[in-house]
Amino acid sequence: MNREIDLSISAYGVVRPLDYAMAILPWGATEPHNLHLPFLTDAILAHDVAVDAAQKAFDDYGLRVMVLPPVAMGAQNPGQRDLKFCIHYRYETQRAILADTVSSLYHQGLRKLLIVNGHGGNTFKSMIRDLAVDYPDFMILSSEWFTVLPGKEWFDDPGDHADELETSVMMHYHPELVNLSEAGPGEAHAFALKGLREKVAWLPRHWTKVTSDTGIGNPKLATAEKGRRFATAVAAKYASFLKELAEVECADDLYEK
Repeated sequence: MNREIDLSISAYGVVRPLDYAMAILPWGATEPHNLHLPFLTDAILAHDVAVDAAQKAFDDYGLRVMVLPPVAMGAQNPGQRDLKFCIHYRYETQRAILADTVSSLYHQGLRKLLIVNGHGGNTFKSMIRDLAVDYPDFMILSSEWFTVLPGKEWFDDPGDHADELETSVMMHYHPELVNLSEAGPGEAHAFALKGLREKVAWLPRHWTKVTSDTGIGNPKLATAEKGRRFATAVAAKYASFLKELAEVECADDLYEK
């Protein structure tokens, strides 16, 4: 692995003489993932996809991007705190982490940060809008790695949480952390109100009323090969975007003339 692009395994002696175009911040959560995936699945996968993207950007475009250590502090739905060792982090906590990260990077001369989010409960838009007031010349972008490409085109029966998609990608990166024989079926109960099902309105799902094994989506069709194909394609998509972003000097250049 290239220690020049992964701060989790790097050292100051490696990075000190190098110049970086931007940083990537993987962000996940600490929560159960059905009965067969690690609590830190969202952080692990966001980090690994980000590292692959940074490596691809380096190999294909000569672009040097630093992937920061993953944040495992995610926002949880009602009911999830009832699950042993599932930790809910408030908006204010997450915002403080992002603000301190941006402040440090800005002080060090960086002006671009891409969040690679791995947890559906995390939302960064309001935080980014607030920070844009304090740092108008700092570009903070957010993304969700699992939506970069449509899962339905890559998997037989993708779901919502600890499903075929997440399980496959974890099997690709860390097969030693997956025991598919322990997985529950990931059966989920939908809202009874038609308007909620049709997204006329929104409220957070009560997790223990939706699923009995914490999963949403059957993981049994997962394979490491499916995960490899999807993760590789997502990393390539990110790498192409990183190249585009690196060529932008300021926020004004983001818009067509």
